[in-house]
Amino acid sequence: MYHYALGEAWDVMLQRGTVTKVAVVDDHAFVSAALAAILADHPSLQLVGDAPTVPALLTLDLAPDLVVLDLRLADGSSPVNNVGRLRDAGAEVLAYTSAEHPQLIRAAAKTPLLGLVRKSAPLDTLVDALEAAATGFVAPSADLASALSSDPEVKDAGLSDQESRVLALFADGLKTQIVSSELGIAPGTVEDYVRRIRAKYARVGRPAHNKVDLYKRALEDGLLRSPSE
Repeated sequence: MYHYALGEAWDVMLQRGTVTKVAVVDDHAFVSAALAAILADHPSLQLVGDAPTVPALLTLDLAPDLVVLDLRLADGSSPVNNVGRLRDAGAEVLAYTSAEHPQLIRAAAKTPLLGLVRKSAPLDTLVDALEAAATGFVAPSADLASALSSDPEVKDAGLSDQESRVLALFADGLKTQIVSSELGIAPGTVEDYVRRIRAKYARVGRPAHNKVDLYKRALEDGLLRSPSE
């Protein structure tokens, strides 16, 4: 299952219904070349350029909708800072990395990524994740789920059993009306629960501003199954 992402950038993209512009930040040129070849069969995704670093990409004035970002770049830059700079420039981010540096994955998992794909996975997996992101969804990832659920710094938000049930359903992409029906409570009550859930997470320094954040909080707290299960 793919999970809803409520970023404003994706609302605009879905409204205008245009091709998604993709850029790559990776210091290995073959990554961009391989992606360009496979995207030739996916007209809804257009590779507009690549660069070895985030600053270099931003100087190209490409205005990508989505950036495939290697978490470990030769310039030693921080994945957290890189994600922040790309989002400030109006792009969403999909991490594409090896598994040799789990600390980088844990750091990046705390940012608003729309997914994480291992470089050892087939390129089709990356394309699937790109297509999911381009239509407003977060691609599930066992690596992302593991990084979130194993973070020793995660503080307990103190959710009640019913709040946990609401979060598990809501973060899994279900709409308010469906959550209401599943739990036998009014839609307004579901919305009240979601507000309380957000407030509790905010109090422990784990903000959940949108469904992407709620999905990550639910993974951190073990309320959703890992995509590998």
